[in-house]
Amino acid sequence: YHFSFLEINGIVAVDDNSVGPLYKHIFPPALAPWLSFVGLPWKVVPFPLFEFQSKWIAGTLCGRLSLPSPKEMMADIQAFYSSMEASGTPKRYTHNMAGYQFEYDDWLAAQCGCLPTEEWRKQMYVETSMRKRSQPETYRDQWEDEHLVRQAQADFSQYFSKVPSS
Repeated sequence: YHFSFLEINGIVAVDDNSVGPLYKHIFPPALAPWLSFVGLPWKVVPFPLFEFQSKWIAGTLCGRLSLPSPKEMMADIQAFYSSMEASGTPKRYTHNMAGYQFEYDDWLAAQCGCLPTEEWRKQMYVETSMRKRSQPETYRDQWEDEHLVRQAQADFSQYFSKVPSS
């Protein structure tokens, strides 16, 4: 990452592709909520993540949601960095969410008062990821997740039943 347009006087730094310190990959404690970052995490389903991050940011900016104190945010960040160090995770993987993206998304959703990611959506992503690794050339060609598609259709039909007809 590189933010040449952003003058932050060392409050936020980019080191080995890690932007920090950031509370929950979004807020620098010293400048929160007035400065925030959307979309830094990778190995994620991007658009739901962006939506949850944006809702949380908007909620804090309008005063509907509050953040912990800068001291509490820094303690959380330090605990995160310590866990990375203890597991031997290089700094460049700070924003890699492989393995816990849905926990993060669901945590953000809870902060905003939104529903968590649907289970069928999570399962669909996991199954597609496995097929992608085992069959990189053909993973899009065959599906064995009709049950998940039916669940998705059932969810979407609920949205359409709430739309007033014209």
